[in-house]
Order: sequence, then structure tokens, then C-alpha cells
Amino acid sequence: MAELFLTHRLHLVRLAFLLVGDQETAEDVVQDAFTALHRRWSRLTHHDRALPYLRASVVNGCRMVHRRRSIMSRFTGERQTPFRSAEAATLLGETRREVSEAVRALPRRQREAVVLRYYLDLSEAEIAEAMGISRGTVKSTVFRALKALTVKLEGKR
Repeated sequence: MAELFLTHRLHLVRLAFLLVGDQETAEDVVQDAFTALHRRWSRLTHHDRALPYLRASVVNGCRMVHRRRSIMSRFTGERQTPFRSAEAATLLGETRREVSEAVRALPRRQREAVVLRYYLDLSEAEIAEAMGISRGTVKSTVFRALKALTVKLEGKR
């Protein structure tokens, strides 16, 4: 379990960051995923299935964050935006920032599929498993997301 943590934690934090938009929340989501896996570790019959479990857990945790933010914004009337430090904003180049913002503006399912495919370089089968959808749905979702990103980013040039 420790090796799994050391090997994959940063990739999972990147995944969560791309889905939720702030580092602290991303760290919390990944921590929760590892905690849940640790509780189930003794009952896990195939330890090679731990990484797909963690990915799915992180994606689901990010969905819960978005749901909570949505509920909070309905009650407070304020949109919950992730905090980004001046240092983090400076480190992201302008183009990279625009792409990240465009990806975050995608509908949830499209955003998840794009992040899993192009940021984590997962196969369609791995994405389907992490998101709980079919491979065909992965293909069409990624296609629609790329089309939307192209339109949005070409409009900025």
C-alpha cells in the first residue's frame, strides 16, 4: 500500500486538481481515496485493481466536491470558485491557463473524460472503468469535449 501511495499519489493529485481547480481540495480528495482504500485493503482480493479503484474514487470525490459547491452557491448566491495563489497563477503560462480554464468550463462528464484521456493518458477502457460508463460513451464524450474546446479556444485567438 505504501508503494502504491508513493508511486501514484502525485498523478492522482494532478487528476483531482484538474477536476476541482484548487490544490488543497485536490489533496483532500486523494487523501480520502487512499483512506477508503486502506480500510478495504484486507478485503481486496486483487491488489492489482487498487489503482483503478483509486482513480474511480478520486473522480467520484471530485464529483462530490462539485455537488457541494453547487449546493452552497444555491444557498449563498455566491459562486464557489477555487482559490489560486498569485504564485500558482504566475507559474501557469497564459496558454496553459486558458486551456485549463476551458477544460474546467466543460460539463462535468466531458471534463472528466478529457482529463483522464489527455492529462493522465489512460486508455478508453481505463476511462470507462474509472467513470463507470461504456467505451463507446467515452469516445463520444471525448469527441464532444474536444469539439467544444476547439470552438472555445479558437474564439480567444
